[in-house]
Amino acid sequence: MIGFIAFSVRRAWQGFWRNAVMSFAATATMILMLLLLSGFWVLQSGLNATLQFVEQKVEVVADVRGSASLDQVNALAAEVRALPEVASVEFVDPEAALARFRARLAEQGREDITQYLDRNPLQGSLEVKLRDAAVFGTVVDVLRNRTDVVSGVKEIQKLVDDVLAITGVLRTAGVIVILLVGLTVLFIIVNTIRLAVVARAEEIEIMRLVGASDGFIRWPFVFEGALVGLIGAGVTLGLLALVAPSLGRLMFDVFTVLPLEFGTLARDLAILVLGAGLGLGVFGSWVSVRSYLIR
Repeated sequence: MIGFIAFSVRRAWQGFWRNAVMSFAATATMILMLLLLSGFWVLQSGLNATLQFVEQKVEVVADVRGSASLDQVNALAAEVRALPEVASVEFVDPEAALARFRARLAEQGREDITQYLDRNPLQGSLEVKLRDAAVFGTVVDVLRNRTDVVSGVKEIQKLVDDVLAITGVLRTAGVIVILLVGLTVLFIIVNTIRLAVVARAEEIEIMRLVGASDGFIRWPFVFEGALVGLIGAGVTLGLLALVAPSLGRLMFDVFTVLPLEFGTLARDLAILVLGAGLGLGVFGSWVSVRSYLIR
């Protein structure tokens, strides 16, 4: 078994250099596809982290009427808290709202204008955090129906819809581009291996006459396709390693507040590139040789 594998690898290496021009064309196209795939994966990871971050921060805020009693507010908070789509409910009284406002002014280095007012102009509010940012209709309906306690509810639908729409468009566009380039790579690999098979047609016929099995004939070509995929993946990972420091600093600056683990991203990216390169090379070779052997 080991001897057969060694023989197949040696024949694959010879076949790669025997059709050097087509082999390099297939490898170059493979590198282009894997670079696009890597860029799409990084972008998609950032978008998913952004969506997750936004979903965690999105909340429904209901302004509480000044005439509402504390018992009414607590009763409404308990009713909303019991809804399955609600993660938590917090009542922010006017004094706490004023303290927050003053703290934000201090962080921005702006003057506290509230010191010139005779009374606190801010209302109390109920801040409702959701388990799923896209599911908030029931919460809004419950709050709006309690007009004796709530004077208004801030809408969040546009924010959620905008983030979901942008993520969906970029995901769809990326998938389409990757599929088109992937089909191009597959076409080139199939034709590269087919040329190698045709060039060795006489040798293959002789092997068949002396009793060689289809597997014995097929595997050197499959290894040749795998070689194209591995070389493409290796060069792609090398290029990514060269730009990794600059890319890492850029990603950290952009996604510093997002729940994105860069170590896990690098590992997943390496697995994705190696798997895609090897899988596409092997599949293209298998299809090409199989179509020849079944004739």
